[in-house]
Amino acid sequence: MSATGATKAISPPDIAVRKGDTPIVCLTAYTTPAARLVDSHCDIVLVGDSVGMVLHGLSSTLSVTMDMMIMHGKAVRRGLKRACMVVDLPFGSYEESPEQAFRNAARLCAQTGCAAVKLEGGQSMAETIRFLVARGIPVMAHIGLTPQAVNAFGGYGVQGRGDDGKRIAQDALAVAEAGAFSVVLEKVPEPLARRVTAEINIPTIGIGASPACDGQILVLDDMLGLFSDFRPRFVKRYAELGEASEAAIAAYAREVRERRFPAPEHVFSDAGTSADGGKTA
Repeated sequence: MSATGATKAISPPDIAVRKGDTPIVCLTAYTTPAARLVDSHCDIVLVGDSVGMVLHGLSSTLSVTMDMMIMHGKAVRRGLKRACMVVDLPFGSYEESPEQAFRNAARLCAQTGCAAVKLEGGQSMAETIRFLVARGIPVMAHIGLTPQAVNAFGGYGVQGRGDDGKRIAQDALAVAEAGAFSVVLEKVPEPLARRVTAEINIPTIGIGASPACDGQILVLDDMLGLFSDFRPRFVKRYAELGEASEAAIAAYAREVRERRFPAPEHVFSDAGTSADGGKTA
């Protein structure tokens, strides 16, 4: 709590000093209600470009736009008090040059109130990360499987096996030296993620990586069982809300067709008052 009694938000420097400390808890969120649910439990809430697939039905993250990220970022910001909010820079918004990256990162920060941005890429993005950090924009890096490069990878396969592990290790070192305050390691072999975590001086956030990482992240809708288009091995389902929701919808439809809903307690009599109120469709 701050001196005024308000909850103090976790900042990127707060995350950076957690290296080797209590594991950092991260989840995605795309809406205000979801942000309110995760806020008290998470250190970082990521407004990920996975929103394109999870909420908009896109086949990949490549069609996600800045306007989409800003809209969902604003929604999540309204639901957070405590967690550090990070927003993804979408595909095509930062790769051209550090200057392009700064313009779009500054726009994200100004319009969403996020504490940091996330971008994908290792050695190739080190100059851009350094440019942003020098201008006051904290950066979370993302290496290993980078979904925005799915076409270059030829799919969503594991990255860093065998001799390719050297590339991942060099990427991790490059983003750390460039000034990123943390780095996501996605879908890399466990021994490699463990080694990288030990070798660099910023927190690693694993997804399909290793329990030795300094933190873990999952997509909220994946771990709640709400998104079932595909289920990566690294996702643990902590609930099956998709199945429960479908069952509830089926029960509603059945009761409507059988004229069992609305029941007497759900309708109003002539003797009621204007305070009967509540939300309507």
